[in-house]
Amino acid sequence: MLKKVVFALVAGSIALGATACNTVKGAGKDVESVGNAADKAM
Repeated sequence: MLKKVVFALVAGSIALGATACNTVKGAGKDVESVGNAADKAM
């Protein structure tokens, strides 16, 4: 029983970590596109 709980917690942590990583990448791309647009405007 304890093994299943620990496994579920570890799997959940990995899933959340992967999601957060993708979110940060997306935010970085958004910031980069805003910077590129500002460069083109000038």
